[in-house]
Amino acid sequence: MAGLPLARRIAAGPLWLVPLAAGILLILVPYFNLEYSIVRQLQLAMILSLLVSGLNLSLGFAGELALGQVAMYAAGAYTAGMLSQRGHTDIVLQLVAAGVAALLVGILTGIPGLRLGSWSLAMTSFFLVLLLPDVLAIFREDTGGRNGLTGILSPTLFGRMLTPEDYFMVIAIVTVAWFAVMRNIAVSRHGTALRVLKQSPVLAASMGINVFRMKLMAYALGAVPAGLAGALFASLDLYISPEAFSFTVATTILAASVLGGSASVYGAVFGAFILQFGLNQSTEFQRYSLVVTGAFLIIGGVLLTGGLSGLARSLWKRAVGEEPAAAADKDAARPDEVPAVPGKVLKVEGVAKSFGGNQALKGVDLVASPGKVTALIGPNGSGKTTLLNMICGFYRTDAGVIALDDRQLQRMGPDRVARTGVARTFQTPNIPEGITVREAVMAGRYAGHRATVLEAVLRLPRYRKVRRADLAEADRVLDLVGIRHLEDAEATALPLGQRRLLEVARCLISNPGVLLLDETASGLDEDEVERLAEVIRRVRDAGGTVVLVEHNFQLVLSLADEIVALAHGELMAKGTPEEIQNNERVMSEYLGIDPDAPAAPHVVLADVIDGAQEGVER
Repeated sequence: MAGLPLARRIAAGPLWLVPLAAGILLILVPYFNLEYSIVRQLQLAMILSLLVSGLNLSLGFAGELALGQVAMYAAGAYTAGMLSQRGHTDIVLQLVAAGVAALLVGILTGIPGLRLGSWSLAMTSFFLVLLLPDVLAIFREDTGGRNGLTGILSPTLFGRMLTPEDYFMVIAIVTVAWFAVMRNIAVSRHGTALRVLKQSPVLAASMGINVFRMKLMAYALGAVPAGLAGALFASLDLYISPEAFSFTVATTILAASVLGGSASVYGAVFGAFILQFGLNQSTEFQRYSLVVTGAFLIIGGVLLTGGLSGLARSLWKRAVGEEPAAAADKDAARPDEVPAVPGKVLKVEGVAKSFGGNQALKGVDLVASPGKVTALIGPNGSGKTTLLNMICGFYRTDAGVIALDDRQLQRMGPDRVARTGVARTFQTPNIPEGITVREAVMAGRYAGHRATVLEAVLRLPRYRKVRRADLAEADRVLDLVGIRHLEDAEATALPLGQRRLLEVARCLISNPGVLLLDETASGLDEDEVERLAEVIRRVRDAGGTVVLVEHNFQLVLSLADEIVALAHGELMAKGTPEEIQNNERVMSEYLGIDPDAPAAPHVVLADVIDGAQEGVER
């Protein structure tokens, strides 16, 4: 350890001590006898950082652009201000009430926008900001309308009047406490689930995550710090007006988020402090605040991928240096036994699906049983992936029944189907950015093993228990697929073959009743194909139900217990590998082999299939 570079020695320790030390230093600022203007800017920067952190939760982690933080900021400020007018000056009471008010605004405004999807949340929150002055004017008897809310009393804490120094410390403590909360959410299984959602709602749903509920949770949680910021702002100047909640403030929050790094906990602090100190140096400079804010948006969004926090992370990795990946121990990487897998019977009966005038599936039947590998083959466009998507709930059937054991799936949404025990991979590996291999695999247990956000924030016993189980299961399945040595590597940095194995591990960690593998061997080298084949055999032998969609015909023949062949959306053939490889229609339509053509005496069928397989893969 003593011989390591300083940066690497620091990296080996608990890095959360660095922001904690910075937070303690910020709390102690009143003892440094700084100028009033600097103290003032620090207070406003902390309030702005709370606002930006809320946007980071919805935009940076969940991938939902929203401009409604200003409305929630106003809700918190006016709630605290009106409480103070009525003699309720305790700052703790005001903070709690403001947080609840902002949370309610977040839920009520988030539901319609998130239900509509796409850019709807951005638009509904944008109009919410534009309507804010009119709402305040309607309730002007309580809010003061365009003249602002006056008569706010100085804040107290448990009956004691707070001095300016005391109040600075209150702002700092609330800010530090919130960022500790946000950090605990971000590094927990909930933070990983949010990153999965940002990567792809389809991926999140296929893992059993309720997309709407997760988006709403992120947006509503992001409202809480905005409410806290509003309460702190109201008691700072003892006066609030509609101008403090303008569209300019909304763009400033967005610019600070992008500049600091929206997918970062502490990027909110970087962006907020830079914009607060940068935009308020002089009255002349403030005249061009919108132009400067736009410039910061361009700098953060175009020139700095990941914002300043992303730049800092890259420089830190360069300073620390990348640890070489440990070599895989082939004997230790594969456990001798796989725990029993609770395979279920998957039945597809008479399933039909059309898209406009195109009949994608026409009365397809399929039965996959525990302890067996059922392969689904066919030329491109035959309906294989469409059938998988229907089993997973992404498409609704026009006719027919899809059942898992005795439970029908054809009217369930994809997240509910996944929670019944259906797990799948994708033709193109879908891996969230910014997480390690182990975290990406652990995400597969999110929907099936619950621990609340509050338990994650407070690190309560149930959360710790679930976390330990997540880690143990992740190690087990990474051993099974042979990439345990890469558990700390960034998941998206893996080569294609290892990312496919990672996806298989992510499916297996949920202990699925049915495992759907969609062209998982595509892009794998010979060793990786053999490793994948061994994993599939072990899962099958442990009682798992495996449905394999694959173009590698030799792999299909070596693994499948039964093969179902499709062509033009219809069942072309069904049977054992021996029956399918000798089926004339399969040879003709799938392999491109003329069964009536004379073959040279020394050419065996396997050689013909190998040559035809190259054509299929091309």
